[in-house]
Amino acid sequence: MSSVLYDAPGPVSLRRQRIGSIVGAVVLVGLVAASLVYAAAQGLLGADRWDVLYDPPRNQEAADVWSSLVIRGLGATLRAAVVAAPIALALGFLLAVWRTARSRVARTPAVVVVEVFRGLPVLLMMFFALLAFGLSAFQSVVFGLVVYNMAVFAEILRAGLASLPKGQAEAAYAIGLSRGQTLFTILLPQAVRTMMPSLVAQLVVLLKDSALGFIVGYAELLRSIQLNTAFFGERYSLALFVVGASVYLVVNMALSSLARRLNRRSDRPSAVDDTALDEAQVAQNTPGNMPRP
Repeated sequence: MSSVLYDAPGPVSLRRQRIGSIVGAVVLVGLVAASLVYAAAQGLLGADRWDVLYDPPRNQEAADVWSSLVIRGLGATLRAAVVAAPIALALGFLLAVWRTARSRVARTPAVVVVEVFRGLPVLLMMFFALLAFGLSAFQSVVFGLVVYNMAVFAEILRAGLASLPKGQAEAAYAIGLSRGQTLFTILLPQAVRTMMPSLVAQLVVLLKDSALGFIVGYAELLRSIQLNTAFFGERYSLALFVVGASVYLVVNMALSSLARRLNRRSDRPSAVDDTALDEAQVAQNTPGNMPRP
């Protein structure tokens, strides 16, 4: 059995994959064990290095520490991502449609916008918004995330459109659909469904890039970790950063799980494909298109 993109692995390849997975797991466990042994030898696993999470010093409560990390820090991270993601998706969608224009002159501005902003660092865009436009820290973070990720989303959707067979557009034109109808009812739904895992993966990147906001003064999760470390002392930096890394992992793994679920759903036949097929069959069976005897 073969796939559209690759041949299904045979018994030898499957055996090699299993052996590789086992070896990789053993190496990973060995690295984790060696890290724990080293940390214990350096005194990093002692209770006095972790009590900030359950019995913090300086007359503070554990609830205050967790609230600053999970509620305020993670809340600020998610707020920036939730605001930036739909805007970037919408603008990326528009850029992808713009790039499908038949006229080279018409689509050149979209190509320039995508190539320029896709090649610029996110942090540079944040600083530009903060210093040149005078935006607030939150607005600068959102601006940087939107400008960069809209270009990436546009390129992902363009790749999805390019991967579709050209015969689909030709069949749509043959049954009388206009270019706009073909694009929005036939091609784009399939491109979005095909590239959905890549789109969700880019959303994970967008969420992680929001951590750069601490450089421009935005009080997101990483900034909250730094503030707690400065307040309680460097001895608690490991515990606080472990908590922050765990929070990022949980959120990103949830998004990755969503991507896998959407990928499984995308393998099912869609109503769009069925509708297009029915229209093509109706057009083929009309008297003017019937084959002559």
